[in-house]
Amino acid sequence: MNSTPALLNRILLAVLGLILLAAGVLLVLLATVPAVGPWWHDWSGGLWSGASQAFNSTRFPGRSESWLWIVIALALLVLIGLMVAWVAQQGKGRSNLLAAEYDPGDIPGDVRIGGGVAEQALKHALEGRPDLAGAAVTTYEVKGSPALKVRLMPRQGVAPHLLAAEVSGLLDALESVVGKETPVLIHIGAGARTRFGRAERVR
Repeated sequence: MNSTPALLNRILLAVLGLILLAAGVLLVLLATVPAVGPWWHDWSGGLWSGASQAFNSTRFPGRSESWLWIVIALALLVLIGLMVAWVAQQGKGRSNLLAAEYDPGDIPGDVRIGGGVAEQALKHALEGRPDLAGAAVTTYEVKGSPALKVRLMPRQGVAPHLLAAEVSGLLDALESVVGKETPVLIHIGAGARTRFGRAERVR
């Protein structure tokens, strides 16, 4: 329900995993296959020679330094900036606002209800239940509108559909108090049965 770039994260993880896998396979081959050693020495030696030639041919006039170091430094700065931007995108979408309406009454103004109201109310209604090992309520902003995510961790043997129906009743009561319908994602996942899957229900 948040704006975390999940597809980009999966692509980056896949690329990183392939790189680590290739490095691991290469190390195993170097340690177990004698013919790989000479090939690696020849390949790495040719690569080092090519890099040295590139740096030698790009020296500043009258100096021993190469301008390729400036290019590398700029590329590293761009990479750092992209990494910072990527980290900043993680977990975005959280909101502190549940509802906002304009009241044209005697004293016109905006009426705002914070997300903490719903979060604390639902947590208080769910705490102490013997069929729950834990519960968490979070407010998100989805396409410019507030939404709730209710994460339930039932104990083993609890019927998920019955639990979801009871929580839906609590959410209906909350909406009647707030006076506005709010999209809700009910996430049920805990215990041995949920190690291999999860159940989600959207209202």
